[in-house]
Parts: sequence; C-alpha cells; structure tokens
Amino acid sequence: MTPERTNADPRDEPGGGAGRRRRPRPNLQRGIIILPSAFTLGNLFFGIYAIVASTRGDLEWAGWFIIFAGILDMLDGRVARFTRTGSRFGAELDSLVDAISFGVAPSIIMYEIFFHDATSWSWTLSYVYVVAAVVRLARFNVEQGGEAKRQFLGLPSPAAGMTLASWYPFSQTPLFQTYLADLPWAQIMAMAMVLIGVLMVSHVPYAKVPRIGLRTTKGRLTTAWILTLVVLAVTVPRYYFFTALVLYIVWGLLKTVLLGLLDRLPDRDPLLDDHDDDYDDESGDVRSLDYSHLNPEPRRSRRPPPENDS
Repeated sequence: MTPERTNADPRDEPGGGAGRRRRPRPNLQRGIIILPSAFTLGNLFFGIYAIVASTRGDLEWAGWFIIFAGILDMLDGRVARFTRTGSRFGAELDSLVDAISFGVAPSIIMYEIFFHDATSWSWTLSYVYVVAAVVRLARFNVEQGGEAKRQFLGLPSPAAGMTLASWYPFSQTPLFQTYLADLPWAQIMAMAMVLIGVLMVSHVPYAKVPRIGLRTTKGRLTTAWILTLVVLAVTVPRYYFFTALVLYIVWGLLKTVLLGLLDRLPDRDPLLDDHDDDYDDESGDVRSLDYSHLNPEPRRSRRPPPENDS
C-alpha cells in the first residue's frame, strides 16, 4: 500500500500540470485569517489592562495602554486589507472591542481622575460618554459597513478615547505644571466629554489616516509627513498625543463650520441696494412692462370657414 502523502505536489496528481494553481496550505490560510483578529484581541487586552491600572491608581500607564490599543486598532484593519482577510466577523469583533477600549476604559479613567470624589451623580458623565461611543460604533457598522471609505462620519471612537486617556500623561509635563495646572480642569474635561460624545454621534466628517506610498509626489509627501509624526510620537509622547488629538478634533469641527458658512453665503450682500443695469435713476426712465402673457389671445379655430352657397 502506498503511504499517504500529506504535502504532495499537485503536478504529480493525475490531470495536474504546471499551469494548475496550487491550493494554499490550510494551516497557513488559517494563520493569515487569525492575524487581524489577533491585533483586535491585543486591542482588547490593553483596554482591559487600562481599566485595571486606573482602579489601582496608575493613571499614567492607564492612559498609555489606551494609546497602545489605538495603535493596534489602526493596524488590524490595515493587516486585514493587506492579507485580504477582512470579514463581517472581524468588523463586528472590532466594534465590540472598541466599545470597551475607547468607550468604557477612558470613561473609567476620567471618573478616577475627576469625578471619584465629586457629587454622587457625577458618574453620569461617564455614562453619557459610553452611550455616545456605543451608538457611534453601531451607526458606523450600519452606515459605513464597518469601514470608512473616504472619511469618517462623526468623530472616530479611538480618537475620542485616546484624547481623554492622553490627558493625564500630558498633565505631568513641565509645560502643563507651569502654565496650565491652575485651570479648572474638572469642569473643562466634563464639558469636553459631553462635546466629544456629541461629535461622535454627529455627521461631522473627519479625515482618515492617509495611505503612504512612494510612487507619486503626493504619496512621498504624505509618507514624509507621517514619518515626522511618528518621530514626534516616539520622542515626545507626553506632548504629542494629547495636543495632536485635540487639534484633530478642533480642525474637523472648524472645517465643517467654515464650509457650512461658505455654502450658505449669498452671492451678493442682501443689504446692499444694487440697481439693475436697465434701471437708471438719473434718466428717470421707467421700464416698460409687458403683460400680454397674462391675457393671451384666444386660439383660432383650425376649421376652414364655411363655404358660401350663394
């Protein structure tokens, strides 16, 4: 009996040839499909760890864990597109994980920093933020199919969560301690949580992270710009993340407001009493008006006139 060959070459099989496409190995294929989900579950790991760290009082590392979760969240979609293993399951899993990492975890960090010793109902701010995050994620799956084509409709939940989580590392910088520490940050961040929640469920467009490339001039400039941001993120992370994310939120909001105002501006000033070219005040001429179209002539009968018998 011929022993079974597990990795036989399809060219050795009857009817097989050099031009016949080989089937991918099942183990390799399953490994590629699992890879995006591994990034997503890593995102979940850092989200849970951020919650644990915040309850232990390690607020700075709790903020960094949310940043790590955001990086993995950005990579899992790109890995899925690169390996062509995107699926509906992956999109749903990503949304569930994002609800924890960028909804629940940042709200708990904000609660531990600002609202733990406040009034008994201050926790409702965290609740409002989580509601906005989960509604935003559910709407994202319905409206955009779990993937933004050109831009996000509403503030992305990872950007929202990382903005709140990166506040504490930023608050430990010498710049903050010298110039900004005396501001009423509890009130500021309470309003920021409400505003960020509103922006998440709004239809304000926010740009995606552009794709890098070296084939075109635009691609090379985009690549250089992204590499510059990566260098800043690595060298001065405490300053970079909170500042960059706040600018991202403000820029999207201002751009929408300015473009909306420009779309609604009239062609000319409605308070400026401009006269038409055919009306001259100096000559005193009055334009002749034709009202003949209001009283049209009756239609003539198409019948030929009756013949005269006489």
